[in-house]
Amino acid sequence: MGQGKQAQILTEAQIKQTMDYLATTRHALRDRAVFLLSARAGLRACEISRITWKAVMGADRNIADVVSLENKGTKGNKGGRTIPMHPQLRKALVDYRATIGILEPTDHIAASQLADHKSPLSLAVWFHRLYAKLGFLGASSHSGRRTFITTMAQKAPLCGGTIRDVQQLAGHADLKTTMLYIEGNSEAKRAMCGLVA
Repeated sequence: MGQGKQAQILTEAQIKQTMDYLATTRHALRDRAVFLLSARAGLRACEISRITWKAVMGADRNIADVVSLENKGTKGNKGGRTIPMHPQLRKALVDYRATIGILEPTDHIAASQLADHKSPLSLAVWFHRLYAKLGFLGASSHSGRRTFITTMAQKAPLCGGTIRDVQQLAGHADLKTTMLYIEGNSEAKRAMCGLVA
């Protein structure tokens, strides 16, 4: 896929800017949790739409250390996976849950006032409007997912991981699909070229 064809990845500064902005919205705690499910767990809009509290809760009903997606809650119903919980996402879920009161494990995290959960299309529109308001050109509901996958690909070698680990975190059946999501790093390219004798 050529340049400019995919959703733009988000920088850490843009993630912070988004979180700061979402703190001012009417449903700040829910909105921040929804955004971080994309940017810090790499979930697709359809997965965020379907995810229930059961996927992020342990047996003790507290927020767990992992996000556990069942096959039925993923694209194509075969992308089930377990994603270690990013501390920022975990805090957002803990804070959000504390304001809800009584909740069932089958309740959706991305609940709206009009429905028990937002549809994938309404979430895609929500992300589009969010990024447009923040002036993030080329960003879409897939930007958080691409950011997560790219970040994991950059960090994998530092942790002894491989691109196969990234593929499993992304829930891709084909490694080639994972490779399409990974954004190149201009600074790294310059550094690598500088090493050539």
